[in-house]
Parts: sequence; C-alpha cells; structure tokens
Amino acid sequence: MLTAHKIKILQSLDKKKFRQKYNLFLVEGNKTIKEIPSSHYKISEIYTVNPDEFSVENVHITAVSPTELKKISFLQNPKDSVAVCELREAKTLPHFSIQLILDGIQDPGNLGTIIRLADWFGIEQIICSEDTVDFYNPKVIQASMGSFLRVNLVYEDIHAYLQNSSSAIIGADMDGKNLYQYSFPEKFSLVLGNEGNGIRAKTEELLTDKITIPRFGKSRATESLNVSMAAGIILGQIFSEK
Repeated sequence: MLTAHKIKILQSLDKKKFRQKYNLFLVEGNKTIKEIPSSHYKISEIYTVNPDEFSVENVHITAVSPTELKKISFLQNPKDSVAVCELREAKTLPHFSIQLILDGIQDPGNLGTIIRLADWFGIEQIICSEDTVDFYNPKVIQASMGSFLRVNLVYEDIHAYLQNSSSAIIGADMDGKNLYQYSFPEKFSLVLGNEGNGIRAKTEELLTDKITIPRFGKSRATESLNVSMAAGIILGQIFSEK
C-alpha cells in the first residue's frame, strides 16, 4: 500500500541528503526498470499502474493508480512505473583506453547525456570531481536513459587522481588544437569542464594537451557549445579514427 508516509519518503529522494539517508534512489519507466536486474543495482520496490509487466524475484510490486504514481514521480507526465533502488558505492576501476574526467559539471541533464554518450561509445568509466552534480539526481538518471546501469561513475579528488596518471590528459578548451587535425593517443583521459567556467586552472596545469572544436559558422552569436554537445562531437571524431 502506498501510504502518506511512504509518499513523503519517496518525494524526498529528489534531494541528495535524503537519498543518502535512506540509501535509495528512483528509476522511472518500464524499459529501464526491466534492465536493472541484470545490472549491479538492486531494486527494493516497484510501484506500477500495470503489475503484470513485472516478475522480479524478491521484489515487492505494488499496483498504484495513475494519480498515485504522479505523487511519487519526478516526471511531469509519468508513464507507467517507478522503481525504488538501493544506492551502490562504485569503486574506481583501472584506467581503460579512454575515460572521461568531469571537472565541476553542474547541470544534471548534461551529466545524464554524457553518461549516455559514454555508454554509446563503449567508454566504461567516468571520473567526476567531488563537486560534480550527484549521479543519483533524478534528472541525471532520467537523462541517461538507462545508460547509468552500464557506466562506472565515481567521484574523486580529480587533481590528485590526475597527478598520479601515467597516460595523456587531454582537455576540451576554446584555445586548444583543432579536433579534426589532432591524432589521439591509444590511452588517454578526456577532461570536460564546468558549463560556465570551463576546466579549472588547477586541473588545466595537469593537461598534457588541449583540443577545441573549430567554429565553421560566421556568426559570433553562439559563444560556445553545451558541454554534453561538445562531448558528443569530440567522441564522434575520436571513434571515427578507430
């Protein structure tokens, strides 16, 4: 039964402090929820308007009305189901051939999209600065479209992490080398900076190289590209060479 107390708890999961307090986060939509059992994540409960959609071992499934679903959903127009999942503590894995380093990304939509891009291009790990937006923010989970299940994302002191790196550290920057004329090494970290301020000076000192996406249009009205848009263009070019 979806009690008033339970609704209050689930609604509170839009804030990081309550996600950490209850060790829970929400995943919405049947398609993504059905992928969870084959991942490293654990579902504790499912609330759905169509309980016949699910048969998950050791998971309590509760039928709810569309009105009740809307009370616990973070979407403006919730579709079908909400899964309550347990947080997991990710551990930093060994450096793969290509990994992403995020330096202070604040917009949850950007982080979710970057996770989705990493999944698309087969990048298995993203290292985030400690002040990057929380991975379990509902908008991040939604924007990742299920890709959060397949990408290892960890929070680190990236300055200390990069200081100990033995591979190339390449930053996306307005003053870098032309992306389309650049030869990427076999193993490297790609650093993407904050939406408004770019890569921090402290991080920039550790870069071994910088690249930029050249502007082909004549208009100067567009000052820069959205960070997730830039990530997609850069990754597309990197993998076009492979």
